[in-house]
Amino acid sequence: MEEVEVVVAHNERATLRVGDVFLKIDPDQTRIDVEVEAMAMAPIPTPEVLWRKPPVLALAALSGTALGRLGEPSTASSAAWAAAGAAARMLHDAPLPPWPGRSLDEIAARLDGECAWLVTNGVLPADLVTRNRQVAEAALRPWTPVFTHGDLQLTHVFVDGDEITGVIDWSEAAQGDALFDLAILTLGHEERLGDVVAGYGTDVDLDVIRAWWSLRSLVAVRWLVEHGFDPAAPGCEVDVLRARL
Repeated sequence: MEEVEVVVAHNERATLRVGDVFLKIDPDQTRIDVEVEAMAMAPIPTPEVLWRKPPVLALAALSGTALGRLGEPSTASSAAWAAAGAAARMLHDAPLPPWPGRSLDEIAARLDGECAWLVTNGVLPADLVTRNRQVAEAALRPWTPVFTHGDLQLTHVFVDGDEITGVIDWSEAAQGDALFDLAILTLGHEERLGDVVAGYGTDVDLDVIRAWWSLRSLVAVRWLVEHGFDPAAPGCEVDVLRARL
């Protein structure tokens, strides 16, 4: 009998693995609808949908291993990171999905609210929050919307050698800023940014990517804490924020 592996679990959703099948349990059917439609539209490899019976979505496992993990050195090659950049570029060049992402006003309001919460509750030093809020400002500018994955963290990109075998977890896919995807991909792995940009194949504004690192980390801390994760673990969000000092 194959064992059940808990991949991730919190009070919003859970993902289990049984052999070569992943079972995503999510009561938010809108989120699952987005995931299924985005995978069907994406021009890059994605998991095969085996079946769907709300609130469960069954997906076939991808071959290979994740590009890496936040807080740990990545053993993937420079060529694999460049291939991830190339895959992001292919996605960004694809036709837009029909649903919009968050507006600039929504992002700015959330950033301000999270910064206030971090300082008021003494979660992070005020100077650390203030400095990163200043850095994050560069991300709050108009952009031309592209097809973004929306949560392109390195654990969601699978590689076999130097090749991308697939990208998982598309529930945040939407129209958005291309540099946000590149920032999430390289969050906590700044040393890999050059490889990703080389694979992406066009000039990008590195200051905006750094701004997204700060913004994403600031708005993620409360959610991580409230869902049982540790943003202060070595190499994770708090270290990303400290790197901007």
